[in-house]
Amino acid sequence: MAAIDPLTAGAVFIATAATDAVYVMFTSAVIGRKRIPAANWSAIWYLLSSYAVISYTDNPFYVAFAAIGSWAGAYASLTFLHRPPGGPPVGAAPE
Repeated sequence: MAAIDPLTAGAVFIATAATDAVYVMFTSAVIGRKRIPAANWSAIWYLLSSYAVISYTDNPFYVAFAAIGSWAGAYASLTFLHRPPGGPPVGAAPE
C-alpha cells in the first residue's frame, strides 16, 4: 500500500471541490442560455478535473479525497448560488 502524501491529498480535495463548484456554475450558465460563460466554465471544469485525475491515478486512495472535495464543492456552490426570493442572502444574520 502506497503512503498518502498530505499535500497531494489536499490538492486533490481542493481541485475536486473547485471542479464541482465550476460544474455548478457551468450548469447555471447553460440553464440561463449564456453561451460564452458556459463555454468558459466548461474549459475551466476540464482543466481542474484533469489535474484531479492525474493526481490520484497513482494511488486509488486519493479517490476518497476527490469524492469528499466534489461533495464540498457542489454543496458550497449551491449554497452561494441559491438566494431565497425576497429574503436576505444565505448566511446573513437574522434581524
